[in-house]
Amino acid sequence: MQSTQTQPAALPELTRRLEAAARAAGEIAMAYFRHGERTSAGVSYKGGGSPVTEADFAVDRFLFGEMTSLAPQAGWLSEESADSPERLARSSLIVVDPIDGTKAFARGDSRWAVSIALVENGRPVAGVIHAPALERTFTAFAGGGALLNGAPIKVSARGDLAGARMVSPRDLAGFFEASALGLEIAPRTPSLALRLADVAMGANDLAIAAPDARDWDIAAADVILSEAGGALAEPEGVPLTYNRSSSRRDMLIAAPKALFDQTLALARAAMKGKP
Repeated sequence: MQSTQTQPAALPELTRRLEAAARAAGEIAMAYFRHGERTSAGVSYKGGGSPVTEADFAVDRFLFGEMTSLAPQAGWLSEESADSPERLARSSLIVVDPIDGTKAFARGDSRWAVSIALVENGRPVAGVIHAPALERTFTAFAGGGALLNGAPIKVSARGDLAGARMVSPRDLAGFFEASALGLEIAPRTPSLALRLADVAMGANDLAIAAPDARDWDIAAADVILSEAGGALAEPEGVPLTYNRSSSRRDMLIAAPKALFDQTLALARAAMKGKP
């Protein structure tokens, strides 16, 4: 494996440049976005039926060029680019979702974002989630804390799950609502990256996501959540690793570290109780 690890002292500047690229990418996307109206971008559909717009492709092309200059040693993984096993030989990887929440973007819903992460040796060390239509930009790098629009953020300080506010997969909401914990089911933001960022900033206490997310949905959110005092894992409960041959994910559990074991147990119980 080619090893070209970024030195910790370089991470603040690298994160600043990732943010600048995400903001410029957001401007490209915003040229096609219409608040409350259908996008001006052309829309096509992938094999599984999910939409993709010309804005997704425009942002993807822009970010590929920017990241090739910023991190030429890194591999590349993006939702809108053909994947290549060549990335597996690299110790560094840029992970991009040009527009996370394309369905929302296409119908004029502001809850979408540009997501960029730098992964090194299997873990994200810097990440940006830029939601231009919401005027929110989340940033973090390993050891540097997490920020929203330049101000520090932290996960919820709740001491237990009783009465917690959570985001749930649609098919499990009934299970959680019926629990003795008095859980509040929060509205489900279309962008998974923003759902996880909401946990990082304490707007929601925890989030559980259905299987089939991909690494580009979550890599930037993972480091932001971690630096805000939270954790993200699959049902095994261990930190996620990236730059695997498969980018697909199982159920995802996000919560403050203090509540993570309880949340993990709750998610496992929900899986067992699912019809």
